[in-house]
Amino acid sequence: MAAIVEEQQPVTLADSKACVDELIRRVGKRITLGLPLGLGKPVRFVNALYQRAKDDPSIQLHIVTALSLTAPGGSSSLEKRFMGPFAERLYGRIPELDYARDVIRRKLPDNVRVSEFFFKAGSFLNNSDQQRNYVCTNYTHAVRDLLALGVNVVGQMVAPASELEQEGYFSLSCNPDLSLDLLPLLRAQQDAGTPVAIVAETNSYLPFMGNDAAVEKNRFDIVLEDTASDYPLFPAPQMSVSPEDHLIGFYASALLKDGGTLQVGIGSLGAAMVHSAILRHRENGHWNKVFDHLKVADRFPVVTGYGGTGTFDEGLYGCSEMMVDGFIYLMEAGVLKREVFGHAGLQELINRGELIHAVSLDTLDVLRREQLIDSPLRARDVKWLCRYGIFHPEVEFKGGRLRVGDQSLDPDLDSDEAREAIESLALGERLTGGVVAHGGFYVGPEKFYQRLRDLSPEDRQRICMTSVNYINHLYDHAFGNQRLKAAQRVHSRFVNSAMMHTLNGAAVSDGLEDGRVVSGVGGQYNFVAMAHELPAARSILTLRSTRSSGGETLSTIVFSYGHCTIPRHLRDIVVTEYGIADLRGQSDEQVYLRLIRIADSRFQPDLLKQAQKAGKVDASFRLPEDWCNNTPEAVQEAIKMAGDKDAFPPFPFGRDFTDEELRLGKALQTLKAATATRRGKLSTLWHAAKAKDDEGRYQSLLERMSLDKPRGLKARLDRRLVIHGLNLTDTLPNTGNTNA
Repeated sequence: MAAIVEEQQPVTLADSKACVDELIRRVGKRITLGLPLGLGKPVRFVNALYQRAKDDPSIQLHIVTALSLTAPGGSSSLEKRFMGPFAERLYGRIPELDYARDVIRRKLPDNVRVSEFFFKAGSFLNNSDQQRNYVCTNYTHAVRDLLALGVNVVGQMVAPASELEQEGYFSLSCNPDLSLDLLPLLRAQQDAGTPVAIVAETNSYLPFMGNDAAVEKNRFDIVLEDTASDYPLFPAPQMSVSPEDHLIGFYASALLKDGGTLQVGIGSLGAAMVHSAILRHRENGHWNKVFDHLKVADRFPVVTGYGGTGTFDEGLYGCSEMMVDGFIYLMEAGVLKREVFGHAGLQELINRGELIHAVSLDTLDVLRREQLIDSPLRARDVKWLCRYGIFHPEVEFKGGRLRVGDQSLDPDLDSDEAREAIESLALGERLTGGVVAHGGFYVGPEKFYQRLRDLSPEDRQRICMTSVNYINHLYDHAFGNQRLKAAQRVHSRFVNSAMMHTLNGAAVSDGLEDGRVVSGVGGQYNFVAMAHELPAARSILTLRSTRSSGGETLSTIVFSYGHCTIPRHLRDIVVTEYGIADLRGQSDEQVYLRLIRIADSRFQPDLLKQAQKAGKVDASFRLPEDWCNNTPEAVQEAIKMAGDKDAFPPFPFGRDFTDEELRLGKALQTLKAATATRRGKLSTLWHAAKAKDDEGRYQSLLERMSLDKPRGLKARLDRRLVIHGLNLTDTLPNTGNTNA
């Protein structure tokens, strides 16, 4: 028996090369390696395995993953000068994923292949190797497809136990999303005789998240544990939020229902929505001033039926495949506070207002009436009541009696004497075990990781990192069935971004019509579909009304497009900076008109003309006057109506760029836009050739770019380009409106 126990324990090593040796001993040299999306990749182990494959061509290595994170580097010489010091400051202590950098450089050896099912947006548009190796799948189908590709090794960064009571456990922390479902299936293959290996790499920087994310150490075969080489977590810097983004977020925040459920994605549009939700709660007067100025209730009545304008007294519950850093800010602001519980019957009683969080004898009576407990109480009843804090945790059931310390109580709820004793000695004060957020994975700024590490044990337990298959659809799962999910997810708002939207109601979010992949489907389709299944739920797709391409401004609301991510029959709510289009259940004519109404006014006439030509809009229809003020100037006016210049800041949750970098970034973005065409390049070079800084106004900025003492023709040209860009954008620091 002792030998069997020993066999189940993982092999723990302090050297990554030794881990590779042990891996090859177990599975051989044909390795299909599954890695978590984003943050949870075991960098030390993966780099050692990749290097071994480079050194030994007999190894066949196929890496299957998503979102391989690399530090930004820049493409042009100016971008490299700008990003170099920034990247060193944020990423200098973090080891690089060697395979990911070689993918970018197109230097993978012939015996190594990398397939991803989600790219960093736009990163591989012009990389034909990655376009060919892309695996298109819903997030919830990724486990199935990993197995179909023959994954025989899984590697994951894990958090070591941080407290004595967690000894014997690792936390999947940032990535239980797929692993919770994949690991048991791999283990079943191993039991059937297929060699597999499950590898953990501990990192003390990773916050230990409990609940579903805490798993026994013996789930793993090999553990790389070397605290001396632990490294900081890869940060995703805060993105600036433009005035347009803020208005989109504002409209979306008006669609949130107090006491409801929120899912939101990463990026500036998600951050804008979170900021406006907090503004609505904390500065309700400011928020309502903008709401009234925009005449939201009159123009977009959907907010009256599905949204709200008041504070979040009941609060929201978060249920999102990605736990964005905004969830922490929502928790701190008192918005994300609606607790859900892991029992459908209990949750339904709370939803109906028949149970409150404060515990009393009435609680027991309601539970008994609903046949969730019996009288006299039984052992299973007592265990269940203790789990949710209705009884103190020290209450036990022994010999047909309740035991509280040295007290013995009658479990008969029909006895007045027993009820009095139970109320005095056994009842808890409030329901416990509630969760305010379920998340599948997380990645964000370093400040976000630190906030997670700093959470009190009680607050950390209110966040449950779990399987994406539990979060992203309604099917029964090991962690909860459809009835439980529906009870928890009341008044759900699934907020996701899109790149384009066609007038017939289809959304374009992941690719181009020539077949190239921009990012991936991820979970967007799941959430949109779920919004149509849950009572009172809505899908909200957000997008900026315009985009720039080749120096030209284009509409993101288009008549048609040769690719879609969300089909027209799942159309629901669309939000731009110009308002809300409620498309659900509407005729095609209404769908076309409502989308035209929230398009940029420069493109409305042509969109209407195309719709009328196709017979989708009555030929006599004319654009109403109040539709025709969808302009950037109107956006600025609406932002000013908050009456506080800090009400809609460019970085509502902090920033990683310095004041100088923000100023330089804006200048570089302006140069990039100006040189998008051949004529623009020639004009920019002509003006840059005459640009000078004789007064030394830009000395510190040029020093930041290492252009204060340029050497060589290229450096001197770069210096003049920077001066020209600064001349064009010479404003006060901290404007924040840059993506450089």
